[in-house]
Amino acid sequence: MDESEDVPKDFIKLKSEKLSVDEVSELVISPYCGAVSLFIGTTRNNFEGKKVIHLEYEAYTSMAETEIKKICRDVRQKWPSIKHIALHHRLGVVPITEASVIIAVSSPHRAESLEAVMYCINTLKASVPIWKKEIYEDEYSWKENKECFWANSEK
Repeated sequence: MDESEDVPKDFIKLKSEKLSVDEVSELVISPYCGAVSLFIGTTRNNFEGKKVIHLEYEAYTSMAETEIKKICRDVRQKWPSIKHIALHHRLGVVPITEASVIIAVSSPHRAESLEAVMYCINTLKASVPIWKKEIYEDEYSWKENKECFWANSEK
């Protein structure tokens, strides 16, 4: 395969079905890359001493996809050697231990893909209109990301 046939691609998906680590990681594999870095954000069973039953995510889908595309463009400017980027986020109910978000990035060497994955998750939490609701045993709470720029601008 000629490297020109393996053009860089971005795989963005917001969906209500269970996310697959295998599916997302396979999207970014390239014979020209020696590194695939992953971030998997999962639902934990507790928050500040409260028992979490599950999470629920809502999104302004079209705007979220636009913002994720911007993240991918920024990654490619910061780390030009990045080959493929996959960012899948689950919407709706996410049970304990299941993935809410999976990010995979491939590059020729590990440093770029590891840095890019961290940039992706931090920027996603700061700028993408996806909202998380934590459901506890007897109450619920909409969670604000500390990184979220629009939440901090009102304070």
